[in-house]
Amino acid sequence: MSRILVSDQLADEGLEILKAVKEFQVDYKIDLKPEQLKAIIKDYDALIVRSGTKVTADIIQAAARLKFIGRAGVGLDNVDLKAATQKGIVAINTPAGNTTSTAEHTMSMILALSRNIPQACASVKAGKWERSKFSGVELHGKTLGIIGFGRIGSTVARYAKAFSMSVIVFDPYISLEVGATLGVQMVDLKALVKGSDYITIHIPKSAETKNLIGAAEFQSMKKTARLINCARGGIVDETALADALAEKRIAGAALDVFDEEPLSANSPLLKLDNCVMTPHLGASTSEAQINVAIEIAETIRNALLGRGIMNAANFPTVDAEAYKTLEPYINLAYRMGKFAGQLIDGRVSAVKITYSGIMSKYKVAPVTLSLVNGLLTPILGETVNFINALEIAKERAINVQEVVSTKEEEFVNAIRVEVKTDKEPFSIQGTLSANQKPRIVKINSVYMEAVPDGYILFIQNNDKPGLVGAIGTLLAEAKINIAGITLGREAPGGLAISAVNVDSNVPEETIERLRSTKDVLHVKLLKV
Repeated sequence: MSRILVSDQLADEGLEILKAVKEFQVDYKIDLKPEQLKAIIKDYDALIVRSGTKVTADIIQAAARLKFIGRAGVGLDNVDLKAATQKGIVAINTPAGNTTSTAEHTMSMILALSRNIPQACASVKAGKWERSKFSGVELHGKTLGIIGFGRIGSTVARYAKAFSMSVIVFDPYISLEVGATLGVQMVDLKALVKGSDYITIHIPKSAETKNLIGAAEFQSMKKTARLINCARGGIVDETALADALAEKRIAGAALDVFDEEPLSANSPLLKLDNCVMTPHLGASTSEAQINVAIEIAETIRNALLGRGIMNAANFPTVDAEAYKTLEPYINLAYRMGKFAGQLIDGRVSAVKITYSGIMSKYKVAPVTLSLVNGLLTPILGETVNFINALEIAKERAINVQEVVSTKEEEFVNAIRVEVKTDKEPFSIQGTLSANQKPRIVKINSVYMEAVPDGYILFIQNNDKPGLVGAIGTLLAEAKINIAGITLGREAPGGLAISAVNVDSNVPEETIERLRSTKDVLHVKLLKV
């Protein structure tokens, strides 16, 4: 008998799927306090939550027999994935269930913003009749810029075309050819910001996307531009947005998500008539609630019955014996992919992965999944996982090629990755140290031995004396502790690379000072 705990509200349709299985005992206990959940979690094989339950490391540590955590929704922000992985618990989400709901809410926000519907409604209810005050604009013939072209972004594009809008898209993981077949024009972010009448965001929040739209972007927008965010709070710099709206640098904004939720009563956005706001309603339709309930129930049912694992965020499909050997390489591959994903320049069209050594004896599919997952994560965040990484790459016309080499290579057991883009190609090679820890041993043509863990300052520079000292001095002044530093160079006096492992985040001010240091060519802070 497998015991399943549902600790947040779940539509009856989902509960009935689970209760119909005679091997399951389903307990529906909502509004549990953290200490209550911690006290009973030891008795369950699966836990199903929405956003209300916070599955912390403490709760996971108390879960003696828990195998699966299911999230009825896209985000896994409320689940400690690291703790779950360490405990051997598979975390599963439902990436498709709220696509229609969120896309429709986006269009609703666009229309409400264009026709001043919330303001006009409030005016009429106040006993006024101010027709001229609330004159709006048409969508017909306008350009909609979509940032992120996954399930929701592509659905919004289809809806926008029904209003005779032109659609331009920024998504570095969609090729120009795929964009053309879908009837949209692929552009870079600067062109999208400058050329759009409406800009809508459909990407996850990550270190790469935090404050993606800020003061500089608002300065580049048309004065008639309108911004819509139904994705995640924090992607738009709310302070910069409030200034842009107050100074009429843009025409308006519609927000369903905020950096901190609930929105603070002191937020300057609340005082602006040209800002339409809703309290995170993107997935709040009866249909979406039913869809995610059915999706998570079916996924957890199949996983518990041994029918396969879908939409797992932290675990590849592999048998126990092979996993024991491949586990450190799966970890290495993910870290290599995430390292590379933050450094590649341009639109990715192909990824070639070459395996050598012991991996040639096994099916390397889980290692490939792990690497592609890491590669796509900096841009796509929680929407990509070990299970769907290759499918998402395929949707974006990224050709992933596996090569298993039996030849004697530079390193006995190694993974080599070559990334083709429409700009500069990028290559990276990794292996394991003597104690099975991941190491990056070559970046493009430069040999080194970098530790892909935590915060890393990746610095390209001219090979000149004193530069390492200058880097150390600047970091010391910012009270940033260096955990380790590895160096490599093409030739004496030529291009050099430094990978500086630091114990904490590095302020942008310090990064700018590093960039302005003599002989420094490029600086980027990575999080692996």
